[in-house]
Amino acid sequence: MIPYSRQDITDDDIAEVEKVLRSDFLTQGPTVPKFEQIVSSYCGASHGIAVNSATSALHIACLALDLGYDDWLWTSPNSFVASANCGLYCGAQIDFVDIDLKTYNICILELEKKLAIASKKNKIPKILVTVHFAGQSCDMKRIHELSQEYGFLIIEDASHALGGKYLEKFIGCCQYSDITVFSFHPVKLVTTAEGGLATTNSKKLYDKMNLYRTHGVTRDGVLMNSKNNQPWYYEQIALGLNYRMNDIQAALGISQMKRLNTFVKKRHAIQERYDILLNNLPITKPYQNKDCFSALHLYPIQIELEKVNKSREQIFNELREKGIGVNVHYIPIHTHPYYKQLGFQKGDFPNSEFYYSRAISIPLFYNLTIEQQDEVCEKLKRIIQ
Repeated sequence: MIPYSRQDITDDDIAEVEKVLRSDFLTQGPTVPKFEQIVSSYCGASHGIAVNSATSALHIACLALDLGYDDWLWTSPNSFVASANCGLYCGAQIDFVDIDLKTYNICILELEKKLAIASKKNKIPKILVTVHFAGQSCDMKRIHELSQEYGFLIIEDASHALGGKYLEKFIGCCQYSDITVFSFHPVKLVTTAEGGLATTNSKKLYDKMNLYRTHGVTRDGVLMNSKNNQPWYYEQIALGLNYRMNDIQAALGISQMKRLNTFVKKRHAIQERYDILLNNLPITKPYQNKDCFSALHLYPIQIELEKVNKSREQIFNELREKGIGVNVHYIPIHTHPYYKQLGFQKGDFPNSEFYYSRAISIPLFYNLTIEQQDEVCEKLKRIIQ
């Protein structure tokens, strides 16, 4: 089976992890801060907070921005459920902004329309979570302009986008957002086995996220209520969580970061080859915005069903039967049973539903060989035609 994605682990990665395993610190040692500094510096942000998953990073980002009951969080329906769940964890209400059928990201026209209506009803979101689907940035400059006009905060869900750029700057620099979140799941460009990281340029937000990821406990005398100077003393000053990344994971991440640019370059070479090999097929290939340099986490095609005599499900199943490990990204969040219980219905966000009904993600990962790519394309052609 050729998977749709997979990690690439080298002997150097293993050696770096082994160093930590033989050291004095497996958790809360020097390796996590080093990893945070490497990622935040790469992105051009002032601070980085490493945690045990991107979901955790989204949660503490919302907490740091004081999201709570009676607040609204908006995001894209075309994402994994974590992009919306982070708001529910804080007691907020959730809504969605439909996608642009070209980029599969939040549609700016839909956002402008929805904000104008929400403003009249006094229901402006406190936070907008923008999702950089497949590694390509949303139109962050325009979204930031709208945030200044309407007064909402911005979290970039860049789980797909480490190594990508927007307007020549690395995603994660937070020029147009308050916080950016990355994922290090094995199918992402860089892996820590599991893990996530949030970048920000705000020392205040950094301090709050740092507190929330570690039980709300501090040893910082400036933050503590007591002036107790006993060396063992600490205080819980907020209701936090145990979201820490460990040093073993961070060591793997540090080693992987050395190859991030190589990972992205190879993915672009694969994408360019796909663009040629898949010409003249009844599919829509992913669009690349000229303002963006995508990290290319995914290569999602859309089957032009009106031109073929098979359903998307038939094509998907036949590809899997022939050893091509395709996947679908994503089932629109609002169509899941849990979100239907919150009042959402099929038909609420038609662009996301239309895209989903035709989408298949074909294999794209660093060590995909030319022979494997040829096999993917050949089998796809035979099945569709």
